[in-house]
Amino acid sequence: MSRRAEDELEHALLEVRELIESTVAIHRDRSLREQQIATVEGGYGAVLEAAEELIEGAAHTIDIVHARMPASSEQPDRAEKSERDLIYRADEAVAVRLLASPALLDESFVREQLGRERPVAIRVARVPPLQALLVDGTTGLVVAESAVGRRASLIRAPEVLHTLRTLFASVWSNAVPAGERIVFGDRDRATLARQILGALRAGVTDEVAARDLTVSVRTYRRYVAEIMALLGASSRFQAGVRAAELGLLPPASVPGAGGAGFRP
Repeated sequence: MSRRAEDELEHALLEVRELIESTVAIHRDRSLREQQIATVEGGYGAVLEAAEELIEGAAHTIDIVHARMPASSEQPDRAEKSERDLIYRADEAVAVRLLASPALLDESFVREQLGRERPVAIRVARVPPLQALLVDGTTGLVVAESAVGRRASLIRAPEVLHTLRTLFASVWSNAVPAGERIVFGDRDRATLARQILGALRAGVTDEVAARDLTVSVRTYRRYVAEIMALLGASSRFQAGVRAAELGLLPPASVPGAGGAGFRP
């Protein structure tokens, strides 16, 4: 994802946080506030219960953002299984979409969808730390950092839901389907491919990159063309964007620059 897109996402996330805080501040009356935004108390177990109720009550759509690392107290392995089971509680007529960050993508869950008649649609993108569940566009459950620390909120405020839906739609349209596996070959070729991706990201010339990788310029350009084909990219820039979405780019050190380069 480009720096501009990342900045837009960060801005959208900040807007969501501010809307939650301002809505709570505006609706001081307890009964009205609870209709708009209610804090989910009771820790991870209470959040799972709220998610279960929303998922089982969904009639049309469920959109999930899975981009927040779990707290150590949440026992990641057990939490992952619990959340997976919750998704399967949705009615068969409900369309489910899951947007995950590369680091939190559950590949076994992706494989499970291959044999399902109505699979969960899963895409991968770099998303700011956020955990969200949106049901039928009318209710949301969000876990995010706030001015008072980590907060789980049950949301029915239209303005906040609109921002969340817009954020989800924007990222989803540019995200990479999780089933599109990128296979570069054996380990040596995979390492070389990532070094080339690093060189493309850094804007290193073909001549410099080829020299650093000890291959001819012709061979280097052939490798670039093969990588672009694997990524389904029509340009080097697009190849870099797709590689970033899939978490394929290496650390900042690249050839030519000093080295090779739902937990609701």
